[in-house]
Amino acid sequence: MVAMYENLSELLDSVPRHTRSWFKTLANRPVRATASSDQLRETLGGPLPEEGTTPSAVIEALATAGATGTIASAGPRYFGFVVGGTLPAALAADWLVSTWDQNAGIFALSPLASTIEQITGSWLREIAGLPSTMSFGFVTGGHMANFTSLACARHSVLRKAGWDVEANGLFGAPPVEVFVNEESHYTIFIALRLLGLGANRVRKIPADDQGRMRADLLAAALRETSGPSIVCAQAGNVNTGAFDPLPAIADAAKQRGAWLHVDGAFGLWASASPQHAHLVRGIERADSIASDAHKWLNVPYDCGLIFCADEAAHRSAMSLAAAYIVATSTERDPHEFVPEESRRARAIPVYAALRSLGRRGLAEMIERNCRQARRFGEALRAAGFDVLNDVVLNQVLASFGTPEQTQATIAAIQQDGTCWCGGTVWKGRTAMRISVSNWSTTDEDVERSIEAIIRCGTRHPGI
Repeated sequence: MVAMYENLSELLDSVPRHTRSWFKTLANRPVRATASSDQLRETLGGPLPEEGTTPSAVIEALATAGATGTIASAGPRYFGFVVGGTLPAALAADWLVSTWDQNAGIFALSPLASTIEQITGSWLREIAGLPSTMSFGFVTGGHMANFTSLACARHSVLRKAGWDVEANGLFGAPPVEVFVNEESHYTIFIALRLLGLGANRVRKIPADDQGRMRADLLAAALRETSGPSIVCAQAGNVNTGAFDPLPAIADAAKQRGAWLHVDGAFGLWASASPQHAHLVRGIERADSIASDAHKWLNVPYDCGLIFCADEAAHRSAMSLAAAYIVATSTERDPHEFVPEESRRARAIPVYAALRSLGRRGLAEMIERNCRQARRFGEALRAAGFDVLNDVVLNQVLASFGTPEQTQATIAAIQQDGTCWCGGTVWKGRTAMRISVSNWSTTDEDVERSIEAIIRCGTRHPGI
C-alpha cells in the first residue's frame, strides 16, 4: 500500500510538467490541431492490451498526443463557437475537485461541495441582478440548463391547470403552448423534444434584422391562445449577440400568465459590466434563466447554470425522495435542483474564478472582450468586407463575398492556424462568426488575428 502511494505521488508529479509544457506553447502555437485523426488512432488505438500498462506510460502517451491532437480552444486566439478559456484559479480548483473525488449530490456526501455551491450561486445571482429569492442549480452545460428550466416551466404551467405531470406524465394533460424566438438556439428545441413538448409544436415568433424577437408579434400570438403557455426568449443571440426586448416580452408573458424562460448562455454576464448591463434589463422578471459558465465565466467543462423564480416548482420538477437519502432541513442538497444524483462538484471552479477576478475583474474581462469584438468589426469593414451585425456584445459576423468565397476564407483561416473562426448562416447569408470570450485574449492577439483574416480573405477574390 505504501509503495502504491509512492507511485501515485510520482505519477501526479508528472502532470504539472505536462501542464506547464502545454501552457508554455498555448499563446503562440497554431490554434488548429497539427495531428490528423489517423495519426492519433495510430498512436493511441489498436486492440485493448491483455495486460495493463503502467499509469506513467498511459499519461505520457496522452500528454504527447495532446500536444498535437488538440485545438487550442483554451488559448487567446480561438474565436470559434462561444468558448472561453479556463482561468488559472478555476483550473487549479478543478484539479482539487478531481483529487477530493466528492459526490456533490447531497450535503451528507460532501459538506464542502454543498456549502460552496450555496455561496457561489448566491454570488452569481447577485452579479446577474436577480432576485435573492431565486433558486439555482449547477448542471452540465447550457443544454441541460435549458432542459431543467423548461422542466420547471412544464411543472408550473400544468400544475396551475390542475395536472401533476411528474405523477401522471403527459398522456391526457392539457396541451402546452410554447412560444419561441425564431432565432432560438437549437438546444431549446432539443430540450422541448426530451420533455415531450415537441420540437415542432412551437409557435416561432419572427425576429428583426438582428435576431431580436418581435415583442409586438409575441403579444398578438399570446392573445390568440388560452391555457398553459411558456415563452422562450434569449439574452445574447448566438450569431449577432443581440438581446430580445426583455421588458416588453415580460409584460406580454405576465399579462397572459405565461412562464417566461430566458436563454442567457453567454449574454447573461453582460450584467457584470456597467457598460452593457442595460442589455439585460428585464431579465430579473424571468421565471427561469439558463446560462453556460464555461463560456464567458471561463471555467472548465462542464458547468451550466439555472436560476428559477419558483423554488417549489424547481424542486418538484427535479427531486424525488429515496429512503436512504437523509435530507437536512438547514443545509443545501444540490440534487434537488438538477437532473443528476451523482455529480461533480462543479461549483468549486466557478467559486475560484469569481473570487480570483472579483467584481471589478469580471466586469473588466467582459468589457475588454466587447471592445475587442468592436475592433474586429471596424477592421474588417475598413478592409472592405461585409460585417452583417451591429456589434453590441462579443459576436461578429463577416462575409467575404459569395458563399464559396466565405467558405474558402474560413477554411484558409483555420488552416493558417493564427486564429480559429467558424462558419454560420445568417438570414440566408453564409458568414464567418467571431466570438471573443477568452480571459487571456490581448489586443495584440486581436491585431494578429485581424491581419491573418484579411490576408486569407483577400486570397480568394476569383471564386
